Amino acid sequence: MSNLYDDLAFSVSAALRDGTPVTIRVMRPDDRERLVAAFGRLDAASVYTRFFSFRKELPEKALERIGAIDFVHLAGLVATIGTGVGETVIGTATFVADASAEGVRSAEVAFTIEEDYQRQGLAGRLLSALATIARRHGITRFTADVLADNRPMLAVFARASGQLRKRRDGGVLHIEMDLGPEPI
Repeated sequence: MSNLYDDLAFSVSAALRDGTPVTIRVMRPDDRERLVAAFGRLDAASVYTRFFSFRKELPEKALERIGAIDFVHLAGLVATIGTGVGETVIGTATFVADASAEGVRSAEVAFTIEEDYQRQGLAGRLLSALATIARRHGITRFTADVLADNRPMLAVFARASGQLRKRRDGGVLHIEMDLGPEPI
């Protein structure tokens, strides 16, 4: 098991495919306004892809969760560009742990990437970071519901290491991905 302090300090620097430097770090309570602003920059299609409905603002429940991040039940990461007052959220990733079934601890994952930064490898980097944190807390499987026509997100899961299972329910694919051991 991991030390909560270590997880709260989780932060990695990376570069997108186009060379843009980003920081992937844990969501903090002071990210609230940055998250609201990031949601406001999303186009309607991206909002629908993430929430399976059109929304004009980020649900209050999502913002309230920031203070509940404990990495056992809930984890949240942001991808940012810039620093200090100019720091801007360009992507988010969360997991919510499910009750253990069949001796397997799983968590549902969700991602949002601002359109200007899509197809730059960011969702894959966020997935990898979430998996690292999840493994530390005994989570061995990720689940996700993805719109069947969301090919970019389906490709992110397909490229990830780990056994992948898909089940279609109408226009939604239910994904199960075994995390496996930490890559060397």
